[in-house]
Amino acid sequence: MFRIGHGYDVHRLCGNRKLILGGVEIPSSKGLLGHSDADVLTHAIIDAIFGALSLGDIGQHFPDSDENYKDISSLLLLKKTAEIMQEKGFIIGNIDSTVICEAPKLAKFIDEIRKELSDVLECDISQVSVKATTEEGLGVSGCGDGKEKGIAAHAVVLLTNLNSE
Repeated sequence: MFRIGHGYDVHRLCGNRKLILGGVEIPSSKGLLGHSDADVLTHAIIDAIFGALSLGDIGQHFPDSDENYKDISSLLLLKKTAEIMQEKGFIIGNIDSTVICEAPKLAKFIDEIRKELSDVLECDISQVSVKATTEEGLGVSGCGDGKEKGIAAHAVVLLTNLNSE
């Protein structure tokens, strides 16, 4: 049995924050504003997993009203999500994700991000796809003239039920 889930997240860019995507610190003059480390990619993947399991969303499991999650690494939240997934009898089939931002360019960080995510999810790196694109200055990511507004991410996950093999 297979289950499919989709996740989406977006956070506003701001100064005095690290930019973390897929658990990897990306050199940037701006980071993402949020209660945790605001890792939009990891949040989208978490939401996709919870969606596939019909268990709601990240906010239900890790609410921003809970100080335990203040500035927490989203990889820790992903680890907890993976534990829930495994308790329900599922493993990752594959993940396809896209980060949407005007800057910085992410191409040279993609393999490191894939490795971080696959390690936490205990799956092969070949099961984790991460892509990056811009919105040509049109969408939430901003105008591409140094006035970028935010970064968004989409993720689709296919889960495989361990009992169906």
